[in-house]
Amino acid sequence: MEGGAVKVVVTGAAGQIGYSILPMICSGHMLGANTHIDLGLLDIPQCEEALRGVVMELQDCSYPLITQIRHGSDPREILRDADIIIFLGGFPRKAGMERKELLQRNCNIFKEQGAALNEVGKQTTLCLVVANPANTNCLILSHFAPNIPRKNFSAMTRLDHNRSMHQIAARAGVHSSAVKNVIIWGNHSSTQYPDVNHGTVNGHPIKQTLNDDAWLHGEFITTVQRRGAAIIEARKLSSAMSAAKAAVDHVRTWVQGTPEGEHVSMAVLSDGSYGIDEGLCYSYPVTCANKEWHVVQGLHIDEFSREKMELTKRELIEERDEALS
Repeated sequence: MEGGAVKVVVTGAAGQIGYSILPMICSGHMLGANTHIDLGLLDIPQCEEALRGVVMELQDCSYPLITQIRHGSDPREILRDADIIIFLGGFPRKAGMERKELLQRNCNIFKEQGAALNEVGKQTTLCLVVANPANTNCLILSHFAPNIPRKNFSAMTRLDHNRSMHQIAARAGVHSSAVKNVIIWGNHSSTQYPDVNHGTVNGHPIKQTLNDDAWLHGEFITTVQRRGAAIIEARKLSSAMSAAKAAVDHVRTWVQGTPEGEHVSMAVLSDGSYGIDEGLCYSYPVTCANKEWHVVQGLHIDEFSREKMELTKRELIEERDEALS
């Protein structure tokens, strides 16, 4: 990554989130205003013509940070020697589709991409999975790319983290920048647990500031859990813009580090912390430094939180077992 341009690859680049994320990446929001980018765009053969149109638009933007744009449908060609890969491409859930079918379809996609990554990736390639079911897709990707260290894989729960910050800020009547250290535990699904027990508003504990456990244990949690569905209902399309922003936030934090005393939420392959099965892709509070994440240790987990954390863990175990069966 050091020295020349950073090789950034986006899969599913012709899709909705791709259209939102590419301007942010190319403008320097992800890696900084002085970091040049060698951009690789991957999509399926059926989307190559649309992808060509996206490339034409990127060319017409004349971004000063972009040194090269490569695009195509061959993962071995596009993923080769990448520094950072953002996996947006997956099979979307369609009306009437069972979760098991969605898992199976995505398992095949991420198995193939994992095999390609295993051949052409580097020991330093950082992989962020956004495509749903993100946690389990990430687990599958890492399973089929054993040459890449497991610490180089993560799935995105930063969108849920950002949603939690906004809900708390709105309730407290402050700007979202005043809210620190919320946590998303578990799966990027409706079982996730948004936890405010260790968070602050303007340096003061969230629970003391809001003094409303009924809301924090009820409406707050369900609002964050169901926010994606609420956006689809209102917009008739998924939350592409906020997902793109969250992916950029996730990578920027991973690469540039977390500020002193702050943590963010990332789904990572568990080392057994907080009683979560080792190897499960589970969202934790993490700090980042030197392009590595570290799970925040020693947090007190109350009975309410433990119950919620176990519930989302069980769902992830079911997903893993279905996907790998």
